Amino acid sequence: MLKTILHNKWLYVISFLFIVTNTYLIYNGQFTLNVIPIALIVVYIALFHFDKLFIILVFFTPLSINIEEFTNGAIGLFLPTEPILFGMLLILIFNSFFKPIFDRSIILHPVSIIFILQLFWIFFTALFSELPLVSFKFLLTKFWFFIPIYFYGILFFKQKDTRITTFIWLFISALSLVVIYTLVRHASYGFDEETGHWVMTPFFKDHTSYGAILALAYPLIIGLFIENKSPIAKFILIFLLILFGFAIVMSYTRAAWLSLFGAFMVYLLIKFKVKFKYLAFLGFIGILYIAVNWVEIGHALEKNNAEHATENFDERLESMANVTSDASNLERINRWTAAYDLWTERPILGWGPGTYAMVYGSFQRSQNLTIISTSSGNKGNAHSEYLGPLAEQGIIGMLLMLTLVGFIMYYGIIVYLKLPSDSIHKTFVLVSFLALVTYFAHGFLNNYLDTDKATVPVWGLTAYIVMLDIKLRKVY
Repeated sequence: MLKTILHNKWLYVISFLFIVTNTYLIYNGQFTLNVIPIALIVVYIALFHFDKLFIILVFFTPLSINIEEFTNGAIGLFLPTEPILFGMLLILIFNSFFKPIFDRSIILHPVSIIFILQLFWIFFTALFSELPLVSFKFLLTKFWFFIPIYFYGILFFKQKDTRITTFIWLFISALSLVVIYTLVRHASYGFDEETGHWVMTPFFKDHTSYGAILALAYPLIIGLFIENKSPIAKFILIFLLILFGFAIVMSYTRAAWLSLFGAFMVYLLIKFKVKFKYLAFLGFIGILYIAVNWVEIGHALEKNNAEHATENFDERLESMANVTSDASNLERINRWTAAYDLWTERPILGWGPGTYAMVYGSFQRSQNLTIISTSSGNKGNAHSEYLGPLAEQGIIGMLLMLTLVGFIMYYGIIVYLKLPSDSIHKTFVLVSFLALVTYFAHGFLNNYLDTDKATVPVWGLTAYIVMLDIKLRKVY
């Protein structure tokens, strides 16, 4: 068929007319038609090399730009990733009419079932949403996040053992370009804290999302370093470890530091094979201690005046517990309280998927307002991957999210323990699991799963773990 097209004389006539027209437009400063050849190449890849389109998606994720910044908030769309995801979704749906794409082992996996239940619940709550148009748009984005990234991702990783290294290398390579761009730009301002909040634009909206993805990427770079035998690759990866480490510090994102520390503690628990019953006992003791000493702890927190804007690293860490004067911490409390109040008014169905930013303003308590508070929803969302669904989708929405995270963590550990020590996947499952730990820990303080930057690596790594679990079930 392709040979027939190439021998069609009309193809050459159309190409000649396109070149002449485009040359004229470029000469007059108009570059619109340049998009057509790129779009045709993408369409060709999508139809004949679908797995390559997934690879392109992974590479361009760190480099994507939200055109919302250039349209005064009128259109929120990440380019080029979301059009690619939407195209992948359409192709997968179209192909599914001719033959099943995902077999029973994928569909009936517990993690997959939670994803499917989430889609059904989002659809159901969207029917009763305060803003139905917003909620159904949110549902559509979940479809093109879940199906091409997670469900097709399982098939992508299943085809070759080396696919996980390809996935990680592509994502890290593109992200390193953003890191270098950000650090060079930041250096021109003397690496001060204030400019550190926005120098990563237009690739990341702010320093918190940037820091979250840097923290997620760090264990993955360690995994590549451990498994690579090439001296050149080792040298490059040492450079990347130093570069990303410096970038994480210069991101001024305390939640990213905390999430990396949490991942390291989880690694130690795995390394020393600490049994769950001991963790449960320590957790019980910790909760009991906090309950008994709650008043004293509250007084201590009120006396903590450390500010995150200080140049002293120790004081920055201390400022994480400052709930007296630190505007960032106080604003999170404001958003969380508003999410809780939204939930108490509509506890079962919530206010509608994706609506928090539009409805929380009137639920802010006057005593919780800070100098960075806003009612327009233009400075972040609920600041929690768990309280956001609670406010928007009710108690069931939050429980589904918590269950999903719990299952991902559970199967990450199970797959790691089942894999033989000489398997190449042993290291990559561990670092993928730890990368997800950084994000889901970070999810208590921020939420970015409505963006491609977080969704592609988080659900992609989840797909990798589930793929291995399905394979191991057939072996054992």
